Parts: sequence; structure tokens; C-alpha cells
Amino acid sequence: QVQLVESGGGLVQAGGSLRLSCAVSGLAFHAYYMGWFRQRPGKERESIARITWSGDAIFDLDSVKGRFTASRDNAKKMVYLQMNGLKPEDTAIYYCAAGPRPVPNKYWGQGTQVTVSS
Repeated sequence: QVQLVESGGGLVQAGGSLRLSCAVSGLAFHAYYMGWFRQRPGKERESIARITWSGDAIFDLDSVKGRFTASRDNAKKMVYLQMNGLKPEDTAIYYCAAGPRPVPNKYWGQGTQVTVSS
């Protein structure tokens, strides 16, 4: 059974930081691209970043470039999203996902809420 479990969300003031983690089990982690997505209130889900098998992060969302970093630890089967300089418009449910290249959207976590206050 494939499981992706996100953690690390919460309430933070604008300018603050959060680190999201995603624990993965039930699949050959090293063989899958990983991804971080988010869904802001009233908006469609959008791709933040995709992480290749070797750990290279490909950012799809221009608004977070330079503020967010994405990484993975194949040994621990963990994926991370470090978010710095958070803005109220970053308020969203953040999802971890896994799948084949180029868009890892086959398996999904339950999401974790991030709320940024102004």
C-alpha cells in the first residue's frame, strides 16, 4: 500500500519559514519522481516543483523561485520543501506526490495546511 504523509504545515507570519516533510512508503522510492503541489483557496491545484530521481529540483512556479527549495533523501524515503520568505498568497494546502516522469501525479498525500498571516 502506497502512503505519502505530509507534515510540517501550520500558521506562520509573513516573512517566516516552514519546512514541509513527506514520508513515503510502499513504493520503490528511488524510481519515482517526487513533486510538491499546492491548492490555494478558490484556485486549481498547481505544481510547485518536481524532484528527479537524483534529487535535482525543477521549479514550475515562478512565484516561489528563490524562496523555496525542494529536496529528497532516497535513503530515508523522505521529501522536503523548505519555504522561506513566506507571503500571505502562499496560503494553501500543500501536497506531496509521486509518479513517473515528467509529472509525478500518480500517488498523493493527504495534504498539509499552510497559512501565512499578514
